[in-house]
Amino acid sequence: MSRITTLASAVLATTLTAGFSTSALAAAGDPVKIGIMLPFSGIYAQLGEAGRDGLKLALKEQAEQLHGSKVEFIELDTEAKPSRAPELASSLLNQHEADFVIGPVHSGVAMGMIKMLRGKDTIMIIPNAGSAAATGPLCAPNVFRTSFSSWQPSYPMGKVALDKGYKKVYAISWNYGMGRESLDAFEESFTAGGGEIVEKVLLPFPSTNFQSHVSDIADEQPDAVFTFFAGGGAIKFVKDYDAMGLRGKIPLLGSGFLTEGTLQAQGEAAEGVMTGLHYAEQLDVPKNQAFREAFHTEYGHYPDIYAVQGYDAGQAIASTIDQLEGDISDKQAVISTMEQLTIDSPRGEFTFSRAHNPIQNIYLREVKDGVNVVQAVAAEALEDPARGCRI
Repeated sequence: MSRITTLASAVLATTLTAGFSTSALAAAGDPVKIGIMLPFSGIYAQLGEAGRDGLKLALKEQAEQLHGSKVEFIELDTEAKPSRAPELASSLLNQHEADFVIGPVHSGVAMGMIKMLRGKDTIMIIPNAGSAAATGPLCAPNVFRTSFSSWQPSYPMGKVALDKGYKKVYAISWNYGMGRESLDAFEESFTAGGGEIVEKVLLPFPSTNFQSHVSDIADEQPDAVFTFFAGGGAIKFVKDYDAMGLRGKIPLLGSGFLTEGTLQAQGEAAEGVMTGLHYAEQLDVPKNQAFREAFHTEYGHYPDIYAVQGYDAGQAIASTIDQLEGDISDKQAVISTMEQLTIDSPRGEFTFSRAHNPIQNIYLREVKDGVNVVQAVAAEALEDPARGCRI
């Protein structure tokens, strides 16, 4: 099932106060059609809703930049099922003739979407999925990402570990794309600086049977542990690690999703965990403070990283439409314009790489009193290597 909504009243009110007439609105022609392919049910429903809400907030805030254009949203629930991706993407492309398609959360869904949409007139903007292939071998002129590549949060943590004097690290994650790519990125930088991965464990996804592996860590006594887990797996791993008495003895490092959206459930067990990510809730960026208050006013709760990434997708669309003075009929002009944008993001300003992945800061965060506190910039303006990209 799809749900279609139109952002019209907000645009009308804003454009009229900005000095536009109703005839100017009529001249704007067809609405801007934005397909939203995100999970609105199942395990990732909250992530999909956050991304959608951020997207809509940005377009509402920047209504003046739309030059009188109405915005029509077509929402499709991916259920985070890769098997649904080709059918849904085809619907947005051929039935709805969407100008922009926003999605997905799940990297497996992203692969199905890209294979259907790459090289087409529709502009695809990925607001979460970190699969390296999206801006690597499967990169395309019409595919952009406002989130991250799996490589970006993990690669700087190798240098962080080396700088802290850790020479032997135990690495563990799930055996799927994001898990493998995260461990590989850490290993790339860590071993280049002389570090050694003493054990590399890949568990079946989404297994949370961590006890035997945490026992192995206790026996191995590495200098530190690096991991990628998210959601329920992150909660369980951090709690099991603490229950084994390792917290405070063997430092725990990870990709930022280890403690993103999970801190409340992890409780005291997360204290001292160090992660790398392109955002932190208390990031001292003026845009971040304004965004957080605006999001809270609009939706009644504060935003997370998924809302930020959706918000920046909306900002990219609004800025592109503005620079083209409302005329997005020439899709090559849309692509060329979007490629040159500087996004004033709550994470800090970023631009797009040649592969259309954000060139962005990665922040070193440490959990203190239940909050991810930024300790330093782990990597400034980090560009994904985009291996295999031919654009």
